[in-house]
Amino acid sequence: MTFGTRRPQMSREDFEELAGKAPENVQLEFLDGRLYVKGDHIEVEDFEELARRAPEGVKLELIDGKLEVKPLPDNRHRAIVVWLIRLFMQLRPELAMFHEQDLKIGAYRKGNATADAALAPLDHFIAEDKTWASPEGVLMVVEVTSHYRDTDRRDRIVKVRGYAEAGIPVYLLIDRDNDTLVVYSEPKNGTYQQHPSYPYGAVVELPAPVNVTLNTEKLKDYAD
Repeated sequence: MTFGTRRPQMSREDFEELAGKAPENVQLEFLDGRLYVKGDHIEVEDFEELARRAPEGVKLELIDGKLEVKPLPDNRHRAIVVWLIRLFMQLRPELAMFHEQDLKIGAYRKGNATADAALAPLDHFIAEDKTWASPEGVLMVVEVTSHYRDTDRRDRIVKVRGYAEAGIPVYLLIDRDNDTLVVYSEPKNGTYQQHPSYPYGAVVELPAPVNVTLNTEKLKDYAD
């Protein structure tokens, strides 16, 4: 299995712009192509201020207490998300699949993640007055892996825990490294109790409250 290349998380120019806009008590470092907070700790409030000031095209997350840069999607990644959004418009027209939805996650909502997609009732987030929305009422989150070195830890480990701790009923992981879908469900005590895996092309049952049967044959067209 390939867990991604050692591509830099962001350009040196974007880092310098971000560092110049960081809150006064946040010191950033850029080592071996990766963004770090000096002291390895950042408060949620400081993170949210930093995220607001990020250069265009740079998306920050706070995952498991660590500052992360969400990888930019490539064309196959985008195609998978678009395919899923269009599919849910047909299968659950009373719901909406929100692309790149910012969510509070983790225990006590002390994390901030941008899901590749989040399934919720239509107009669900209209009442939210903050960028980082509550996960309450979200039926499912979706992540599509990217070919970056942090994919294994971020999408397959810490986001699994963060979404479970937030009580999101279903987490669908579309894993491009091994052409599989993993359906995490039944969150309990910060852990998903169920996590069956399916190959591209399988008929995949998404459990309640999603209650959708996915024919994933189309995903073979997007295999790397």
